[in-house]
Amino acid sequence: MSLQHSVGGSSLADILERILDKGIVVAGDISISLVGVELLTVRVRLVVASVDRALEMGIRWWEGEPAYQGNGRALAQETERLRAENLQLSERLQRLEQSLAAPRG
Repeated sequence: MSLQHSVGGSSLADILERILDKGIVVAGDISISLVGVELLTVRVRLVVASVDRALEMGIRWWEGEPAYQGNGRALAQETERLRAENLQLSERLQRLEQSLAAPRG
């Protein structure tokens, strides 16, 4: 049995696996100045990591987002709440339109 490895470097999959395993942070600032007066500053911070690695780093922003819940229960509850609110608003609008259309006398 012989071992094979690439001499030319790593494949894209290997690089991606390494990045997701270790995590990578990309940071940059863009500044626009005119005659020594700073007009605009854009700060960019990007973290690329696997979910497991992000959890180790304390990043958990998706846990509070209904759209990212694995079981879909929170998303279903939010959808139902929005449907009920939409129905109430539609009924209210209909009552208002009826009261405006009713003859005054």
